Amino acid sequence: MVSGLEEIELATILLVLIAGLAAGWIDAVVGGGGLLQLPALLLVPGITPVQALATNKMGSIFGTTTSAITYYRRAHPDLRTAVPMALIALAGSFGGAVLAASLPSSVFKPIIVAALIAVAVFTALRPTVGTLTKLKYSGRRHYGTAGAIGAVIGFYDGLIGPGTGSFLVIAMVTLLGYSFLGASAKAKIVNMATNFGALVFFLPHGSILWGLGLLLGAANMVGGYLGSRMAITRGSRFIRIIFLVVVGALIVKLGYDVWVENLRPLTER
Repeated sequence: MVSGLEEIELATILLVLIAGLAAGWIDAVVGGGGLLQLPALLLVPGITPVQALATNKMGSIFGTTTSAITYYRRAHPDLRTAVPMALIALAGSFGGAVLAASLPSSVFKPIIVAALIAVAVFTALRPTVGTLTKLKYSGRRHYGTAGAIGAVIGFYDGLIGPGTGSFLVIAMVTLLGYSFLGASAKAKIVNMATNFGALVFFLPHGSILWGLGLLLGAANMVGGYLGSRMAITRGSRFIRIIFLVVVGALIVKLGYDVWVENLRPLTER
């Protein structure tokens, strides 16, 4: 069993833990904590991208579980929607993780950047969206739409990952009619399942650095608890603001990745 703590400088471990704490807070409020956590893990000497991705999921599941429990106790999300959605997302995440082993994420990044820009513009221009819960459907259509959201975004989380929580929140706000607070509460339950689905794939492959992952998980738990408490106290308006900030950061990060990947073949000529 590899702990991931061998010969790592204390400063690097502290940096990873701080990133994990901040990522847990961001994930609890609106999702997107992987923006901080995954790059921090890649600073660990000798770590491979697959080990970083697997250890990231290991740490994240502690944070999403903590925030999901906190939301459940204080915001009482509708489990009749969240639980089936989470189970479908778990299966989708496992399928995405399987495909991630053979397909480069660069194939999808330009599409994701375009989708994020559309989401940011839509949210910014419609300030009343997500203020209150006004469900658009009922019965089978509601649960069918929720299941489809879980399948698509769960698959995305297993395949690439960044911004999964943000995509879940905006999908539930726009397609189902939940408030930002209600959507964020359910997103944590679904996100917990997608992290678990990816871990089911990574576990047999021995990719997880257990010592580092458990430390990261502890930091995520603290961040997740603080973030979910703050989101519940501040409400949908606060979550909407953080959502726009995180989506903006995702656009910059993934847009830069696309630009670098497209520039590299030109510089190698």
